[in-house]
Amino acid sequence: MSNMIISLSNGLHRVARSVAMCAVAGMFITVMIQVVARYVFSSPPIWTEDVARYMMVWTGLLGTTLSFKGRSDAVLMKSVFPPRPALMGLVSEAIRSAAVLSFILPVIWFSFMGLRGGLAKGYLARQAGLTADTLGIAMVWIAVVVPIAMIIILVHLAAQWAEDRLEAPDTTDAVAGLD
Repeated sequence: MSNMIISLSNGLHRVARSVAMCAVAGMFITVMIQVVARYVFSSPPIWTEDVARYMMVWTGLLGTTLSFKGRSDAVLMKSVFPPRPALMGLVSEAIRSAAVLSFILPVIWFSFMGLRGGLAKGYLARQAGLTADTLGIAMVWIAVVVPIAMIIILVHLAAQWAEDRLEAPDTTDAVAGLD
């Protein structure tokens, strides 16, 4: 089971990295189109600013998942406390996990459910009723990255727990040898 979670996390990481790289490229291209059209032709297309903004949102949220997977996020406990014995490391990882879960679980929940319950009042359902003015597409296609990123982080967290469990020294033989 641990290897399956780790493999899923690695696969999601590769996909998120590819999509984020495409979003950065798309953002760069649309900004360049806007700059050239504005300063060379004095007539920028109205859609370029919105496309660049939405690509930036996707890049930022998917980049967050990449940072979390690589443990290059703002590590809560390592920056505050010096290196410590394994038990303290376990406590700090539990606090870190609790902090991550206390943020991402409500985001995932309210992406689908409203404050008073019901799928029709969730964040994504509300966004489905809106349309991007310049692009004419449903805003849900932009907003869907929020729960996607949070679910990817949740999978990465589970994979980190699985990796930590696989790397933990097996103390059963040492204890058995004391008898």
